[in-house]
Amino acid sequence: MTILAVSTRALRSAISRTCRTAPRNHSISMQTGRIGSLASWNNANIKKNNNTTLLSQQAAFSTGAVWQHGSLPRPAPGTGIKVNFVKPNGEVVTVEANEGESLLDLARANDMDVEGACEASLACSTCHLILDEASFDKLEEPSDEENDMLDLAFGLTDTSRLGCQVLMTKDLEGLTAKIPSATRNMYVDGAKPKHH
Repeated sequence: MTILAVSTRALRSAISRTCRTAPRNHSISMQTGRIGSLASWNNANIKKNNNTTLLSQQAAFSTGAVWQHGSLPRPAPGTGIKVNFVKPNGEVVTVEANEGESLLDLARANDMDVEGACEASLACSTCHLILDEASFDKLEEPSDEENDMLDLAFGLTDTSRLGCQVLMTKDLEGLTAKIPSATRNMYVDGAKPKHH
């Protein structure tokens, strides 16, 4: 395998992960069949568009998932989807979510101790949450990648999910998510994650 092929694969993977955060109007769609290699794509476009490169052509790509940078504005009281977080000490905290918001983002926005060290790229299990059975049954099956990461989670149960992969919908009203007492990838020196 050539360095270019490895670089192409790495860049496509990075674009795939980062484009989940792109607003809908900056969609990205890899046309792997036509691109062939990044070098040939860039060379063709430099000739046509005078110094246009892959990175400056982000508008030429698209993705299905839409993730926003920063945090969403909190819903007005009584208008959001109610979610109950159960802290490791047993305290129940009820918060309101926006439709489409991940449990990880919701936990961070409400100062819950949920890490999310990999920033939702399915590379860790630090946003592991234990859901109530009724809510768990309403969700789609976890992907193979999510299951692989869940296998590494501390205190795995039959209703465990990664918070970054659970997107809130109205039919999840009243969902209860228990925060495990530990994770396998704690921040150094006890730092607490902050939402951004």
